[in-house]
Amino acid sequence: MKRLGVVIGLLCIFLLQGCDFFHRHPKEAVVAECYGNYIFESDLQGIVPENTSIMDSIHRVNAFIDSWIRRQVLLHQAEINLSKEDLDLGKELEEYRNSLIIYKYETQLIDQKLDTFVSDAEIEAYYEENKDNFQLHTTMVKAAYVILDADCRQRDMFQKLMSDRDTLLIQNLDVMANYYAVTSYLDIDNWIRLDELTKAVPIEIYNVESFLKKNKFVCFDWNDYICMVRFEDYLLEESLSPLDMVRDDICEVILTRRKMELLDRMKASVYNTALKNRDFEVYVGNPSFGNPNP
Repeated sequence: MKRLGVVIGLLCIFLLQGCDFFHRHPKEAVVAECYGNYIFESDLQGIVPENTSIMDSIHRVNAFIDSWIRRQVLLHQAEINLSKEDLDLGKELEEYRNSLIIYKYETQLIDQKLDTFVSDAEIEAYYEENKDNFQLHTTMVKAAYVILDADCRQRDMFQKLMSDRDTLLIQNLDVMANYYAVTSYLDIDNWIRLDELTKAVPIEIYNVESFLKKNKFVCFDWNDYICMVRFEDYLLEESLSPLDMVRDDICEVILTRRKMELLDRMKASVYNTALKNRDFEVYVGNPSFGNPNP
């Protein structure tokens, strides 16, 4: 480690002298050594980005060397303690390499060949054919809410706008809510979970279906706040999800199916081509197949 400290010190001097140091020496110099493994000058290329300050450059190089040494020490300890069978990673590495090559090829093929346009007709057809898969597991609502301070002077104005059935009025609340409300949610066009709503606004609901049928607007005091909630629509648990709620999910399913079909066609094509060209042969009589007779 003392030698390493000297090397790091010299390296810092080299960096101070300029980034072209490594190009002025024709022979590789060792920067660090650990259990017979080495870091050479060329291994440090790219560690320091251009226009990096001298001190940051020194820090980056030293950090790289320290990380490399710690990894080598850990690797050496592992090699001492593992059996020869555990250290024989040839098959695992080959299988990993093969899988990685195939994955990159498949990804490239998908990027080049996959049709990513999904029409409304396809989405609607899938929805009609698979309605059983779109059953809701929780109650969903289209709702808006505002929470005001108890002494808010705009309470009556908020109550009028929130309770009025004219949807344009609630859309015009945005500016007022940003100025006067403690918090608010005014997007009545999107579905949200009822349990998520009740986390934000502490409404006491004992019978969900009865409550949502009877209440389109609720206003109540809560500690030092005033809570107002407007319900635009609702879907009870176990009812069918509307198409607009699951459109993106259906699109993703259709694209995933296309990917699998594209890859299956590719695999069949390359196999049939290899078969036609007699690029492989199966020796049925090989004892390893359990049949010693040709």
